[in-house]
Amino acid sequence: MVDERKLIQQHLANERTYLAWIRTSIALVGIGFLATTVHISALPTAGDLANNLAMLVSISSLFLGVMTIIGATVNYYHTRKNINENRFVSSHRIIVYMTSVAFLLFILVTTYLFFV
Repeated sequence: MVDERKLIQQHLANERTYLAWIRTSIALVGIGFLATTVHISALPTAGDLANNLAMLVSISSLFLGVMTIIGATVNYYHTRKNINENRFVSSHRIIVYMTSVAFLLFILVTTYLFFV
């Protein structure tokens, strides 16, 4: 039989991890708002390309933030089920996803800064 305290610790760690993913998604959305605010404040008469890139960064950040919330929720319940069934499954997919998200936002922001 599995020690009851171990299960409690694992569930609490799962909840902390979920909340960390939520904070990450909020930061992703914040990048989008920051990009738009800086663009509008610093370059009110920017050209169409700069405006389109700023909107692309903003919309992408919002979309990726929402997708991170959805992915974090799915991962939370999947991990919860695995804890209850006393199984361990590596978090490979969510790591690849977040690496891709970070790289994509880096490319978008770098492209925006290069063309502005």
